Amino acid sequence: MRAGESDAAGAVLDAARELGWHLPPDLNDRITEAIYAESSEIAGRRIRRRGGSLRLAWQETLDRILTGRWTGIPVMLLLLGSVLWVTIVGANYPSALLADLLLNRGWHLLREAAHAMGVPGWLGGITVDGMYLTTAWVVSVMLPPMAIFFPIFTILEDFGYLPRVAFNLDRIFKAVGAHGKQALTMSMGLGCNAAGVVACRIIDSPRERLIAIVTNNFALCNGRWPTQMLIASVFVGGLFPPVLGGFAAAGAVLLVAGLGFALAWLASLVLSRTVLRGEASTFSLELPPYRPPNILRTFYTSIIDRTIFVLFRAVVFALPAGAVIWLTANVQVGGQSLAYWMVAALDGPGWWLGLNGVILVAYIVAIPANEIVIPTVLMLTVLLTGQTGAGPGVMFEVDDADRFRQILAAGGWTALTGVCLMIFSLCHNPCSTTIYTIWRETRSAKWTVLATLLPFVPGVILCVLIACVWRAMAA
Repeated sequence: MRAGESDAAGAVLDAARELGWHLPPDLNDRITEAIYAESSEIAGRRIRRRGGSLRLAWQETLDRILTGRWTGIPVMLLLLGSVLWVTIVGANYPSALLADLLLNRGWHLLREAAHAMGVPGWLGGITVDGMYLTTAWVVSVMLPPMAIFFPIFTILEDFGYLPRVAFNLDRIFKAVGAHGKQALTMSMGLGCNAAGVVACRIIDSPRERLIAIVTNNFALCNGRWPTQMLIASVFVGGLFPPVLGGFAAAGAVLLVAGLGFALAWLASLVLSRTVLRGEASTFSLELPPYRPPNILRTFYTSIIDRTIFVLFRAVVFALPAGAVIWLTANVQVGGQSLAYWMVAALDGPGWWLGLNGVILVAYIVAIPANEIVIPTVLMLTVLLTGQTGAGPGVMFEVDDADRFRQILAAGGWTALTGVCLMIFSLCHNPCSTTIYTIWRETRSAKWTVLATLLPFVPGVILCVLIACVWRAMAA
């Protein structure tokens, strides 16, 4: 309102009061606010009718859907499920090609070359059957999902959707003293926990950044998806007709992934009330305009800066792990392999967890890479049960679900074992690449140890409870 208009309105009100009219004392302010509100609405309508109106209207409509009170989170879950489905299904084909190239052809060629050169059996076993085979397995299983997931994630980031995810979940994480951007780092952890830990740099508050780092392992990384999908297909999908088996297995895996987010939320609550006390920081979250992704930036960020970076670290840790796996299966002590004695020692604790010693040993020797858990389980199972495999200390995988089920049944597996393995696959220590990344980001042995051991607490509790209830119902 211009100064002249304001004076005129004030004079009219003064005259009304002189006539004895009873007017509210703040009537002048109300009129002024109403005029400003009407002016703003008129200006808004005017702007929409001019250039860029379609784009502005489209963005507002999209925001009402993606950040709406009733639609924001359901759309987010649907989109996340779609991304995971595309990643899992799409990775099957390149993984099969890489496995055929590196595991079938490459491994056989190297074995023949080592034999032709007269390499001693023990040396060929450590290098070819151990170090090379383990590394090749990590690459064939880990590379395709990352090469699919990270570009999609980067496209969503460039498009401007990820800040909307943080906006939707900010209230949920703030309620437990965490940061809204932790939703983004958890989402990144679905591709790789090491990358998720690095992504925690976007959180400015040191306290909230530590909470996000320590709890990131509750996000199922791509190294654990194969274990989840395979076990769910055999033990959950097998309970349904073939037409529904795949949907049931996928639903079980998504349920486990949702459980991981719930556990991360509870762990954040506990941390913010104990060792990481403090007030949740306030931050101004800018919702950028939607824009088409930058292809060159997407390629560099997803392939070079994330996929290759994480894969290189995994390979560095997988090489020595392969040697350890081969040695545990081939070094004899008292007439039995080291693997035999390790499994025997861990069978008791494994029983209480609804698991067995083979699974616990597999997770110990597979700390460098979660991708080799199932091949290690198969190798140890055939080694200890006398079944036909690829050889002592040689990891392998089977394509036939019935053959896989037969091998596990011979090792004493039941439906309880499969269910508890899905929980334990979610709640166990991070891989060595993630542990090293946590130390690099925190420069603290204390926080690294806490982040490594924290997942075991809910994992052990849940597995013991499930095993006790299951056995009580079966009795």
